[in-house]
Amino acid sequence: MKKNIYDFMNLSGILLMLLLITNCGESKINVENPDGHNTLTKVEIADGWQLLFDGKSFDGWRGIGIEDVPEGHWKIENGVIQKIASGNVPSKADGQPVKGGDLITKETYQDYELKFDWKISEGGNSGVKYNVDEEISIENGWTGALGYEYQVLDDDKHSDNVTPSHRSGSLYDMIESKGKVLKPVGEFNTARIVFNKGILEHWLNGEKVVSFDTTTPEFDLIFQKSKYNTHPDFTVHKKAHIVLQDHHDDCWYRNIKIKVLK
Repeated sequence: MKKNIYDFMNLSGILLMLLLITNCGESKINVENPDGHNTLTKVEIADGWQLLFDGKSFDGWRGIGIEDVPEGHWKIENGVIQKIASGNVPSKADGQPVKGGDLITKETYQDYELKFDWKISEGGNSGVKYNVDEEISIENGWTGALGYEYQVLDDDKHSDNVTPSHRSGSLYDMIESKGKVLKPVGEFNTARIVFNKGILEHWLNGEKVVSFDTTTPEFDLIFQKSKYNTHPDFTVHKKAHIVLQDHHDDCWYRNIKIKVLK
């Protein structure tokens, strides 16, 4: 009888070990992210995905035109990057707020798929920009990045909602997002941008909400009617930066990851 009990215990231990190995293989083990955020699964790693945010540091990011992250305007808390609302930014000794600015990737990318989760504050406005040439942005006197923008907005309460192409998921000031389902303010939405050989797609919570070929005459007409039409290099598909916008309001980001397309 004792031998049977020992055999059963040994078999149970082996099965438990196999179960643990199997489960560990499904995700990148990170004891600091037990909820599974800001990690890569084994499948994602094999497929070429890279984390742009590890949940605990600004490694791989800096401010536009500077080498550091704009102090007082951005912070990391509970595995989430937060853009701090302008009214809550600390002041310098002279009483003036510390200088802010967009958060920009140190690396540049050309053809890729980008995933991220975003959450906006009530009445808030922000965005994720891409195809951003930092030098052109600075030369044109922009305090923020100049590039395509995936709009992040409280569609119900921000005044920018009167313009269809300024609503969440849209290609800002160019193409309105359609067929989307937004989470309530205060909850995270899941977004995806695909930018590959001139083809541009925006996804929101699993639905494709924008799709266009940026190399066509039709897109050029859209560009000519936008606020960016005085910047001739704007629509050129470049190896460029990805940017989290500093737009005054509280906004949160997590699970930022990218897959370079070939």
